[in-house]
Amino acid sequence: MSEPKVKAKRVLFFDSGVGGLSVYKAVKALNPDVEAYYLFDNECFPYGNKGDHFLIKRIEALLEKASKIFELSAIVVACNTASTVALPELRLNIKLPIVGVVPAVKPAAKLSKNKIVGLLATPGCLSREYTNNLIKNFASDCKVIKVGDAHLAEIAEDRLSTGVVDKAGIEKIVKPFTSLQKEESPDTIVLGCTHYPFVKDVLEELMPEVRFVDSGEAIGRRVKTVVKEAKYIETDKIQNRAFYTGVLKNYEDREKMVKDFGFVSLEKFEL
Repeated sequence: MSEPKVKAKRVLFFDSGVGGLSVYKAVKALNPDVEAYYLFDNECFPYGNKGDHFLIKRIEALLEKASKIFELSAIVVACNTASTVALPELRLNIKLPIVGVVPAVKPAAKLSKNKIVGLLATPGCLSREYTNNLIKNFASDCKVIKVGDAHLAEIAEDRLSTGVVDKAGIEKIVKPFTSLQKEESPDTIVLGCTHYPFVKDVLEELMPEVRFVDSGEAIGRRVKTVVKEAKYIETDKIQNRAFYTGVLKNYEDREKMVKDFGFVSLEKFEL
């Protein structure tokens, strides 16, 4: 006699790399019963230096295929760059609840006492109209200092895979903040890329007076609301699975890492 099926809410988390695991962690903390599938576009990592047209087509193709082959309750685009460029297009073409991750400008502006806010993100994310509108709508009473760097995501990615962190590289990236006089320095900095929480300890060491804000917890609450309304999936057994595109040079390291995050497997995803 076959085992009875289990009901689950299956959520796909999507990012260019493994930085979106910071969002996955926050979501799982508030939604422990969600079955998580994690897809990272290793082939085109990092997204921060890619053009809008390319990204929209790429992300749409990946998520349309994922929504066809995996029975899903919802999708979390766990990447600030992907969210700021592709969300409208995705919501138009994929008939599933889609939760995006955008820089936490609104909470940072509320938290800032000196009304100077830093925004640390990829160059692509900083240049987008979406980000500028967030600043205009929610931080108009603040001075916002933007620092854009695509390499910080790579430093975080390497740390997750190898356990080694390039502190000197991070120090160089945040120099535009640390070289400011105290009265001109932000007291709150937005981590505008889902990779950055994985180097937050180093950032806090370099800027101990600063409060760092990311979107993780807010996304966890949003997913809780969205999955309440979403359909159940019937499955043999609830298992978190991870998928990658392209060729993974350090497969064993990545496999161990995703298993440490609670995934049972790391499999190739073909577009």
